[in-house]
Amino acid sequence: MPISDRSFMPDQDARSSLVGARVVVTGGAGFLGHEVVGALRARGVADVLVPRRREFDLTREHDVERMFATMRPDIVMHLAAEVGGIGANQLNPGRYFYSNMAMALHLIEGARQHSLRKFVQVGTICSYPRDTPVPFREEDLWNGYPEETNAPYGVAKKAALVMLDAYRRQYGLASAYLLPVNLYGPRDNFDLASSHVIPALIRKCLEAIECGAPEIVCWGTGSASREFLYVDDAAEGIVRAAETLDEPVPVNLGTGHEIGIRALTELIVELCGFRGRIAWDASRPDGQPRRCLDTARAERMLGFRAKVELRDGLRRTIEWYRNNRPASAPAREAGPTR
Repeated sequence: MPISDRSFMPDQDARSSLVGARVVVTGGAGFLGHEVVGALRARGVADVLVPRRREFDLTREHDVERMFATMRPDIVMHLAAEVGGIGANQLNPGRYFYSNMAMALHLIEGARQHSLRKFVQVGTICSYPRDTPVPFREEDLWNGYPEETNAPYGVAKKAALVMLDAYRRQYGLASAYLLPVNLYGPRDNFDLASSHVIPALIRKCLEAIECGAPEIVCWGTGSASREFLYVDDAAEGIVRAAETLDEPVPVNLGTGHEIGIRALTELIVELCGFRGRIAWDASRPDGQPRRCLDTARAERMLGFRAKVELRDGLRRTIEWYRNNRPASAPAREAGPTR
C-alpha cells in the first residue's frame, strides 16, 4: 500500500488558517459534527455549512452535485456515516457498506470536479485488521482483514483512503484522513438498538435504577478491551488536521490507553450509582479482542494529545444524559462494544 508517513512534518510557521474559508461539515448536526462545528466557530470560521439529509442524500450522486453547486465549499469535512454497535453492524452489513462507500465516492469525486481546496475524511478504527498488534500503528492498517462483525463498515471507510491517495497523486487533491478510536460524550446515540457500549451501559444503569431492576445484562464476556476518546478531543484533532495536513496520511486519534470492557462496565455502574448485579451474556459476541492506538503520529504531525480523562468524561456524559434523556423505555440488554 503506497500511503505512509512519507516523513511529512508540518511547518508550524506556515500553518494555514481556516478563517475566511467556506467549510461544509457533513454530519455536522450529529454527535461528533456538533463539536467540530463548535471548534471551527471558536477559531473564527464564520462560514460553516451543514447539509441536512432531508435536503441532500449524500449517497446519491445528484444530491452531492447539488450540494456542491448550492453551498460552494472551499473545504469539505466528511463526518457523516451510517454506523452502530456490533448488533447494528450484524443486522445491516449491506446498508453500512453501501452508504459509507457511496457517500465517500460521490463527495471525493465532487471535490475533484469543483477544485476543492481540501477534503478531510474521518475514517474508523474498525478498518484495522482483527488481530492488529497492540498498540495499533498506522503502518499495520493493511496487514489483514477487519473484525468480521464490522468489516463491511470498516472496509468501506478504508476504501476512501485509497481513493484520496489516488486523487492526490493524479489530480493534486489536498486531503487529510483521520482514524478516531471509539468516541463518547454528551449528545451520543443512546438508542439501545444501535448505540455503542458507553451510552448503552449508561442508559441501562439509569433505567435499572429507576425501575428497581436487580441486574443489568451486558453483551459478551467482558474480556475485550477498548480505548475511548472524548468527543471534544476528537473534534480538536479533526480541525487541526484540516488546518495542517495536505496528504491523506492515515493518522490515529486517541488517548493511547485501553480499558477492559468488564472494568469499564464496573466504572460506569459506580458513576451511575447502580447497586445491582452485572450479568454477562456470553452467547453475544465480544467483537475485536483489543483496541488501543499508537498516537505518536498525531502528536508529531498535529501537535495533538487528548486532554479529557475517561472518568471525567464519563461523569460529564452521565450528567448530560440524566438531564436530557426522554421518558423511560422498557429495559433491554446493553453493551454492544463494536
